[in-house]
Amino acid sequence: MASISELQLEDIPSDLINAFIQQAVCLGNGRLALVGGAVRDSLLSIIDPNFSRQSSDIDFIYEGDIHLFCTGLQAFLGSRRIQELRFHDSFGTANLLLDDLLIDLASARLETYPILAENPSVVFSSLENDLSRRDFTVNAMALVFNADGDPNLLDPHAGTQHLISRQLVFLHDESVAEDPTRVIRGARYAARLRFLLSDQSLQQLKSTLQVWPWSWKPGDPTDLCPPALGTRLRMELDLLFNNEPWPQALSFLQDWSALTLLDKSLQKDSRLFIRLRSAKRLQLPLLCALVAAAADPVDLSHRLQIPGQHQSWLEELLLFRRWIQSEVLTTSWEEWDALKWTSSLEQQCWTPEVVALAICDHKAYWRPLLRWWGRWRHVSAQITASDLMKQGYEPGPRLGQELKKSRMQALERMR
Repeated sequence: MASISELQLEDIPSDLINAFIQQAVCLGNGRLALVGGAVRDSLLSIIDPNFSRQSSDIDFIYEGDIHLFCTGLQAFLGSRRIQELRFHDSFGTANLLLDDLLIDLASARLETYPILAENPSVVFSSLENDLSRRDFTVNAMALVFNADGDPNLLDPHAGTQHLISRQLVFLHDESVAEDPTRVIRGARYAARLRFLLSDQSLQQLKSTLQVWPWSWKPGDPTDLCPPALGTRLRMELDLLFNNEPWPQALSFLQDWSALTLLDKSLQKDSRLFIRLRSAKRLQLPLLCALVAAAADPVDLSHRLQIPGQHQSWLEELLLFRRWIQSEVLTTSWEEWDALKWTSSLEQQCWTPEVVALAICDHKAYWRPLLRWWGRWRHVSAQITASDLMKQGYEPGPRLGQELKKSRMQALERMR
């Protein structure tokens, strides 16, 4: 592998790094380091010349008070360059918008998990301890900057070796139990970087899910669900669907039997990818479409706290499925034409999004639902209100009835 001096930190201007180093030197104590994806991807671009590097988050760690570090940096660079600065003092972190570049900074810290899957307890600590709290060895490396600007690679967990072997390795034996969102993150990295989960890490994942060491379990009240099995799990799934090659990432989760983190039905669903590809074509939110395949979509939507509108769609979807079973499938629905389907659907006031979710179920009736969604619902009256008023109709119910009649006649002629 090439030397550290050959690293190309393409996303970070050199004068910015120099300003950070000067600030650390001014404070006189504690090391400054670049950590996370920027380090991983820079090293990987040296190891694999064919690696297609994406823009990485920029994360700096400082062994000291990040509040002092950032306020000093702001005084040094001025408000014109530092457009925004936000502190999260309870976590020892800050978000910085510098020259239109978003940068995350944090005090080096150690995390412990008194209760599995809950948010960790945080204490300020050393850079080595900060790296030990991370998810995978390839993300637990740091470029530590000397006062002259030269970086030294700190790699206490053999991350470089695992980059070369293209493996994702959990840092310790309790990684999944402490924070099950690391499973979703692992699928994201595996899909994006084309890595594989190491045998030992896969064994840890499967044995942890089989034992289910968390005090909360599916079926318990959703308001008692810990963050790493609820809201933080949703955040990782949002990133999976929005930022990653999601079919590959979901394939990893299914291969690892990891969809049981969400719902056992999803793990067993052989048509899950057909559902999601249909949802994408219908421009549905993919996470909402995934949740729709759960045994209890509404319960899972509350647990993950997906957007309220999506929760409403899923609640309506359950009603729609019951309506189909009781009011449609008990009739000779195969003989229904465009008019009959349109009248039946619109009389119930089903929203297009709910019908689209039902199309993704791929039940026997999905084709007429698709025709309604894509064509029939857009059919309008073949005459305008203006034309009718020219014929002597007054504005009011009779005019509306004529427009409706004209639309129904148009639907009668459709297949």
